[in-house]
Amino acid sequence: MTERDRLATENSRLRRALAREGRLLFLGAVAILLIAGGIGTFVFFRHLAYGDLVAARQLLDQVQADDENQRNQVSAQNVKITKLEIELTQTKADLEAVRPSKDRYNFAPNESRIAADGRLVIGLVGSPSNESIVLRINDKQQTVVAGQKIVVTPDPSTTCQVTVQSFTMVQAVVTATCAAAKPQ
Repeated sequence: MTERDRLATENSRLRRALAREGRLLFLGAVAILLIAGGIGTFVFFRHLAYGDLVAARQLLDQVQADDENQRNQVSAQNVKITKLEIELTQTKADLEAVRPSKDRYNFAPNESRIAADGRLVIGLVGSPSNESIVLRINDKQQTVVAGQKIVVTPDPSTTCQVTVQSFTMVQAVVTATCAAAKPQ
């Protein structure tokens, strides 16, 4: 073998070794790039998910704060509603004392009122006794007991009924209603 053949053989072995190493280097570089790409993708999406997680936590905190504010407002409104209901009840009681429910009247001693849509003038004369009271109905005095009904005709076309519901030493409760007179 000549020097030239020997060099050619060594050269071909070197080429084969470099080709083999080149392939290995290429495969190693591809493997490193794939691993780096996988790690990079993992880090990117984790960071992206972390941003979404932070945004979700901030939204949750905001919703909780809004919920707390709404609960406080509802609580304050409930307190206000309760106060208004108490005030309404008191106002109704005050109004009932001044203007009793339809056809029902509370009389103090020596007090008179226009009743039955203006058709009757009823008054309590003096203080009630233990057994009876004296009512003045359209300028006619009558002694009556609890539960007694008095029929009054203020005009020929109207008949009214006055009933003593109850009485104490300080007041009398009377109902008065009028209707068209029934033809005879």
